[in-house]
Amino acid sequence: MDFFQSACQSGPFDQKRFGLCDDQNTTPAYVDTDHPDKWVATVDNPSGLSIIFTAIDKCVIQDAALPGQGRCDGMLTASNLLYLVELKDQKADWQQRAIGQLSSTIELLAAHHDLQVFRHKKAFACNKRHKVFVPLDSEFKLRFFRKYGFRIDLQATVLVVPPT
Repeated sequence: MDFFQSACQSGPFDQKRFGLCDDQNTTPAYVDTDHPDKWVATVDNPSGLSIIFTAIDKCVIQDAALPGQGRCDGMLTASNLLYLVELKDQKADWQQRAIGQLSSTIELLAAHHDLQVFRHKKAFACNKRHKVFVPLDSEFKLRFFRKYGFRIDLQATVLVVPPT
């Protein structure tokens, strides 16, 4: 399974701000630069890094593949950073499902690729209906990081940290 296949990638995007969208149909998630009202997540890229977006659900992993196995919507990569993003548009009961999809994707990704080349790894659960930061228990965040090597946040803004 190739999470970096060019057929599922778009970009690079070097705008300081752009959006991630999921039309919640049979099409994969995608980047939008012109219609903020459609954005499920906003990507803040203050350094203007060249970012590649990879559609995971419905592209890298097709709907019929790996039944019952969760997968997130997309991945952002640039130089030594890798961010996984799950996009939701729900009022309630979305957090645990999103975290499960991110966890499952991390496990699949790690089984097929060497992630040590990425210094900054983060998982974002983004919800269009909950734009503000949703605090996660710090103990949970620490356990998640120790288990997967990824930091995790529930918020609708993905802040791209320039590599150091």
